[in-house]
Amino acid sequence: MGRTLVIGDIHGGLKALQQVFERAEVTDDDQLIFLGDYVDGWSESSGVIRFLMGLSEKQECILIKGNHDAWTEDWLLAGTGPDVWLFNGGQSTVESYADYSQQDKEIHLDFFQKMKNYHVDSQNRLFIHAGYSSMHGPEKEVYSSNYRWDRTLWETAVAMDKKLAKNSEFYPKRLLLYHEIFIGHTPTLYIGSKAPVNKANIWNMDTGAAFTGALSVMDIDTKECWQSDPLPLLYPYEKGRNA
Repeated sequence: MGRTLVIGDIHGGLKALQQVFERAEVTDDDQLIFLGDYVDGWSESSGVIRFLMGLSEKQECILIKGNHDAWTEDWLLAGTGPDVWLFNGGQSTVESYADYSQQDKEIHLDFFQKMKNYHVDSQNRLFIHAGYSSMHGPEKEVYSSNYRWDRTLWETAVAMDKKLAKNSEFYPKRLLLYHEIFIGHTPTLYIGSKAPVNKANIWNMDTGAAFTGALSVMDIDTKECWQSDPLPLLYPYEKGRNA
Protein backbone atom coordinates (compact mmCIF):
# COMPACT_ATOMS: atom_id res chain seq x y z
CA MET A 1 0.00 0.00 0.00
CA GLY A 2 1.23 3.47 -0.85
CA ARG A 3 0.74 6.75 0.96
CA THR A 4 -2.25 9.06 0.91
CA LEU A 5 -1.08 12.49 -0.19
CA VAL A 6 -3.12 15.69 -0.14
CA ILE A 7 -2.30 18.50 -2.57
CA GLY A 8 -3.07 22.20 -2.19
CA ASP A 9 -4.31 24.76 -4.72
CA ILE A 10 -2.34 24.61 -8.00
CA HIS A 11 -3.72 27.58 -10.00
CA GLY A 12 -2.22 26.72 -13.37
CA GLY A 13 1.26 26.01 -12.01
CA LEU A 14 2.05 22.76 -13.81
CA LYS A 15 5.79 23.21 -13.29
CA ALA A 16 5.24 23.41 -9.55
CA LEU A 17 3.04 20.31 -9.55
CA GLN A 18 5.61 18.26 -11.45
CA GLN A 19 8.45 19.57 -9.28
CA VAL A 20 6.76 18.84 -5.95
CA PHE A 21 5.77 15.37 -7.16
CA GLU A 22 9.43 14.69 -7.88
CA ARG A 23 10.44 15.93 -4.44
CA ALA A 24 7.76 13.83 -2.74
CA GLU A 25 8.78 10.85 -4.89
CA VAL A 26 5.17 10.16 -5.82
CA THR A 27 4.55 6.66 -7.15
CA ASP A 28 1.61 4.93 -8.82
CA ASP A 29 0.85 3.26 -5.47
CA ASP A 30 0.08 6.57 -3.76
CA GLN A 31 -3.49 7.77 -3.39
CA LEU A 32 -3.71 11.44 -4.35
CA ILE A 33 -6.34 13.83 -2.99
CA PHE A 34 -6.48 17.21 -4.70
CA LEU A 35 -8.27 20.03 -2.89
CA GLY A 36 -9.28 22.05 -5.95
CA ASP A 37 -8.42 25.27 -7.79
CA TYR A 38 -6.39 23.62 -10.52
CA VAL A 39 -6.78 26.61 -12.84
CA ASP A 40 -6.67 30.42 -12.98
CA GLY A 41 -3.34 32.09 -12.26
CA TRP A 42 -0.25 30.87 -14.09
CA SER A 43 -0.17 30.08 -17.81
CA GLU A 44 -0.60 26.29 -17.77
CA SER A 45 -4.15 25.79 -16.52
CA SER A 46 -5.21 23.55 -19.40
CA GLY A 47 -1.91 21.70 -19.03
CA VAL A 48 -2.64 21.02 -15.37
CA ILE A 49 -6.02 19.51 -16.30
CA ARG A 50 -4.44 17.42 -19.05
CA PHE A 51 -1.79 16.20 -16.57
CA LEU A 52 -4.44 15.30 -13.98
CA MET A 53 -6.50 13.45 -16.56
CA GLY A 54 -3.52 11.28 -17.41
CA LEU A 55 -2.67 10.77 -13.75
CA SER A 56 -6.22 9.65 -12.99
CA GLU A 57 -5.93 6.89 -15.56
CA LYS A 58 -2.98 5.21 -13.85
CA GLN A 59 -3.57 5.67 -10.11
CA GLU A 60 -6.23 6.54 -7.55
CA CYS A 61 -7.00 10.26 -7.60
CA ILE A 62 -9.74 12.11 -5.76
CA LEU A 63 -10.38 15.53 -7.24
CA ILE A 64 -12.32 18.11 -5.26
CA LYS A 65 -13.88 21.02 -7.17
CA GLY A 66 -12.80 24.53 -6.19
CA ASN A 67 -14.44 27.87 -6.93
CA HIS A 68 -12.05 28.57 -9.82
CA ASP A 69 -12.77 25.15 -11.27
CA ALA A 70 -16.51 25.88 -11.15
CA TRP A 71 -15.92 29.14 -13.00
CA THR A 72 -13.87 27.38 -15.68
CA GLU A 73 -16.46 24.61 -15.97
CA ASP A 74 -19.14 27.23 -16.62
CA TRP A 75 -16.96 28.89 -19.25
CA LEU A 76 -16.28 25.59 -21.03
CA LEU A 77 -20.03 24.93 -21.05
CA ALA A 78 -21.28 28.37 -22.09
CA GLY A 79 -18.30 29.92 -23.86
CA THR A 80 -18.38 33.05 -21.69
CA GLY A 81 -17.49 33.94 -18.12
CA PRO A 82 -18.00 36.84 -15.71
CA ASP A 83 -15.53 39.71 -15.53
CA VAL A 84 -14.76 38.90 -11.89
CA TRP A 85 -13.46 35.51 -13.01
CA LEU A 86 -11.40 36.95 -15.87
CA PHE A 87 -9.83 39.49 -13.51
CA ASN A 88 -9.00 36.77 -10.97
CA GLY A 89 -6.97 34.47 -13.15
CA GLY A 90 -9.62 33.40 -15.61
CA GLN A 91 -8.07 35.23 -18.54
CA SER A 92 -4.92 33.11 -18.28
CA THR A 93 -7.10 30.00 -18.33
CA VAL A 94 -8.95 31.15 -21.45
CA GLU A 95 -5.61 31.82 -23.17
CA SER A 96 -4.30 28.38 -22.20
CA TYR A 97 -7.17 26.81 -24.17
CA ALA A 98 -6.59 28.92 -27.29
CA ASP A 99 -5.28 26.01 -29.38
CA TYR A 100 -7.80 23.41 -28.18
CA SER A 101 -10.47 22.05 -30.46
CA GLN A 102 -14.08 22.12 -29.34
CA GLN A 103 -13.95 18.36 -28.93
CA ASP A 104 -10.94 18.59 -26.62
CA LYS A 105 -12.65 21.31 -24.59
CA GLU A 106 -15.66 19.05 -24.19
CA ILE A 107 -13.41 16.27 -22.87
CA HIS A 108 -12.02 18.69 -20.29
CA LEU A 109 -15.55 19.86 -19.43
CA ASP A 110 -16.53 16.27 -18.70
CA PHE A 111 -13.51 15.99 -16.38
CA PHE A 112 -14.57 19.11 -14.45
CA GLN A 113 -18.14 17.86 -14.19
CA LYS A 114 -17.00 14.63 -12.55
CA MET A 115 -15.08 16.38 -9.74
CA LYS A 116 -16.40 15.90 -6.19
CA ASN A 117 -17.77 18.55 -3.83
CA TYR A 118 -16.06 16.85 -0.89
CA HIS A 119 -14.73 13.50 0.26
CA VAL A 120 -14.80 11.67 3.60
CA ASP A 121 -12.42 8.73 4.05
CA SER A 122 -12.70 5.60 6.17
CA GLN A 123 -11.02 7.34 9.12
CA ASN A 124 -13.57 10.17 9.15
CA ARG A 125 -11.27 12.73 7.59
CA LEU A 126 -12.97 15.37 5.45
CA PHE A 127 -11.43 16.85 2.30
CA ILE A 128 -13.16 19.95 0.95
CA HIS A 129 -12.02 23.00 -0.99
CA ALA A 130 -13.28 25.78 1.27
CA GLY A 131 -15.66 24.76 4.04
CA TYR A 132 -19.27 24.51 5.16
CA SER A 133 -21.52 26.48 7.48
CA SER A 134 -23.96 23.83 8.70
CA MET A 135 -23.29 22.44 12.17
CA HIS A 136 -24.50 19.12 10.77
CA GLY A 137 -21.79 18.94 8.12
CA PRO A 138 -21.52 19.51 4.37
CA GLU A 139 -24.14 16.90 3.52
CA LYS A 140 -26.70 19.18 5.23
CA GLU A 141 -25.41 22.36 3.59
CA VAL A 142 -28.19 24.51 2.16
CA TYR A 143 -25.96 26.28 -0.35
CA SER A 144 -23.60 23.94 -2.21
CA SER A 145 -21.51 26.96 -3.21
CA ASN A 146 -20.23 26.97 0.39
CA TYR A 147 -18.16 23.90 -0.46
CA ARG A 148 -16.14 26.16 -2.74
CA TRP A 149 -16.44 29.59 -1.08
CA ASP A 150 -16.97 29.32 2.70
CA ARG A 151 -14.17 30.81 4.79
CA THR A 152 -15.99 30.84 8.13
CA LEU A 153 -14.84 27.31 8.99
CA TRP A 154 -11.19 28.34 8.71
CA GLU A 155 -11.77 31.73 10.32
CA THR A 156 -13.38 29.99 13.30
CA ALA A 157 -10.41 27.67 13.75
CA VAL A 158 -7.90 30.50 13.46
CA ALA A 159 -9.74 32.64 16.01
CA MET A 160 -10.27 29.87 18.56
CA ASP A 161 -8.74 29.94 22.02
CA LYS A 162 -6.17 27.12 22.05
CA LYS A 163 -7.19 26.28 25.62
CA LEU A 164 -10.80 25.60 24.67
CA ALA A 165 -11.55 21.94 25.44
CA LYS A 166 -13.51 19.77 23.02
CA ASN A 167 -16.08 19.03 25.72
CA SER A 168 -16.76 22.73 26.24
CA GLU A 169 -20.24 23.91 25.28
CA PHE A 170 -18.53 26.68 23.30
CA TYR A 171 -16.39 24.39 21.16
CA PRO A 172 -17.54 24.78 17.52
CA LYS A 173 -19.89 21.91 16.75
CA ARG A 174 -18.81 21.88 13.10
CA LEU A 175 -15.31 20.85 14.10
CA LEU A 176 -16.47 17.89 16.18
CA LEU A 177 -17.95 16.10 13.18
CA TYR A 178 -14.63 14.92 11.74
CA HIS A 179 -11.35 13.54 12.99
CA GLU A 180 -9.48 15.93 10.67
CA ILE A 181 -10.44 18.40 7.95
CA PHE A 182 -8.21 19.29 5.00
CA ILE A 183 -8.96 22.50 3.07
CA GLY A 184 -7.54 24.92 0.52
CA HIS A 185 -9.03 28.19 -0.76
CA THR A 186 -7.59 30.65 1.82
CA PRO A 187 -3.81 31.13 1.45
CA THR A 188 -1.80 30.56 4.61
CA LEU A 189 0.21 33.60 3.49
CA TYR A 190 -2.65 35.68 4.93
CA ILE A 191 -1.59 34.63 8.44
CA GLY A 192 2.12 34.81 7.74
CA SER A 193 2.92 31.18 6.96
CA LYS A 194 4.55 29.78 3.83
CA ALA A 195 3.80 26.20 4.94
CA PRO A 196 0.54 24.32 5.60
CA VAL A 197 -1.06 25.42 8.85
CA ASN A 198 -2.90 23.37 11.47
CA LYS A 199 -5.59 25.09 13.54
CA ALA A 200 -7.85 22.97 15.78
CA ASN A 201 -8.37 19.84 13.65
CA ILE A 202 -8.13 21.68 10.31
CA TRP A 203 -5.13 21.55 7.99
CA ASN A 204 -4.98 24.39 5.45
CA MET A 205 -3.00 23.25 2.41
CA ASP A 206 -3.28 26.44 0.31
CA THR A 207 0.21 27.90 0.64
CA GLY A 208 -0.31 30.67 -1.89
CA ALA A 209 0.77 29.06 -5.17
CA ALA A 210 -1.51 31.50 -6.99
CA PHE A 211 0.55 34.38 -5.65
CA THR A 212 4.09 34.39 -4.22
CA GLY A 213 3.94 31.07 -2.39
CA ALA A 214 4.73 27.45 -3.19
CA LEU A 215 2.62 24.39 -3.95
CA SER A 216 2.43 21.94 -1.04
CA VAL A 217 1.92 18.19 -0.73
CA MET A 218 1.41 16.41 2.60
CA ASP A 219 1.28 12.80 3.74
CA ILE A 220 -1.97 12.86 5.71
CA ASP A 221 -0.81 10.14 8.12
CA THR A 222 2.74 11.26 8.97
CA LYS A 223 2.21 14.98 8.20
CA GLU A 224 5.48 15.02 6.27
CA CYS A 225 5.35 17.88 3.78
CA TRP A 226 7.02 18.74 0.49
CA GLN A 227 6.95 22.05 -1.37
CA SER A 228 7.80 23.34 -4.82
CA ASP A 229 9.84 26.45 -5.37
CA PRO A 230 7.79 29.65 -5.05
CA LEU A 231 5.75 29.95 -8.23
CA PRO A 232 7.20 33.33 -9.34
CA LEU A 233 10.59 31.60 -9.61
CA LEU A 234 9.14 28.92 -11.86
CA TYR A 235 7.26 31.47 -14.00
CA PRO A 236 9.60 34.49 -13.89
CA TYR A 237 7.98 36.28 -16.82
CA GLU A 238 4.43 36.01 -15.49
CA LYS A 239 2.45 37.67 -12.73
CA GLY A 240 0.09 34.84 -11.77
CA ARG A 241 -2.78 36.40 -9.82
CA ASN A 242 -0.52 39.24 -8.63
CA ALA A 243 -1.43 41.54 -11.48
